[in-house]
Amino acid sequence: MQTIETRLPGVVIFEPNRFGDQRGFFMETFQRDRYAEAGLDREFVQDNFSRSRQGVLRGLHYQLQNPQGKLVTVMRGEIYDVALDMREYSDTYGEWVGVRLSGENGRQLYIPPGFAHGFCVLSEEADFHYKCTDFYDPASERSVVWNSPELQIDWPIENPIVSEKDQAGEVFAHAERYTHPLQVEEVVPDLKFEFSE
Repeated sequence: MQTIETRLPGVVIFEPNRFGDQRGFFMETFQRDRYAEAGLDREFVQDNFSRSRQGVLRGLHYQLQNPQGKLVTVMRGEIYDVALDMREYSDTYGEWVGVRLSGENGRQLYIPPGFAHGFCVLSEEADFHYKCTDFYDPASERSVVWNSPELQIDWPIENPIVSEKDQAGEVFAHAERYTHPLQVEEVVPDLKFEFSE
């Protein structure tokens, strides 16, 4: 398996090995020890699957509490996948990266906690699977509107099909963000305090 760092630290492309012959192919989309050796040592607690038609744009979603890391795989079709840094304390706050994922190229994208995530569908249809490091929490779900002018995300489609909910997302400048590293830490560090009497 190959790993490719993007320009946003922590956002990583995985290229699993694919074994094919005249019958088709086989590919491991996740194996805990192998991914841990490659740097993705996370516990995943929920898997999600969606199917979307060409022109659909979903996102940009994140959870303010219980932030999710996501390992994204496209089983069929092609999408343009975007990760946006929502960590106010980060050197890359407000920056985004986009990656084409498809059933043909077999690539996966890991988006860590602290990032918003969205994608648009480039093929006639796309089957989209992602593993999550925390459970879906609708009460803490937030959304940055896809065409937020400050971000200038270069979506490779025109006139996308967007849900009313996503269209009502906040522009980036007004969106709630993560203000402290402990908000997105999956394991709280062992803090030591000194007490004086």
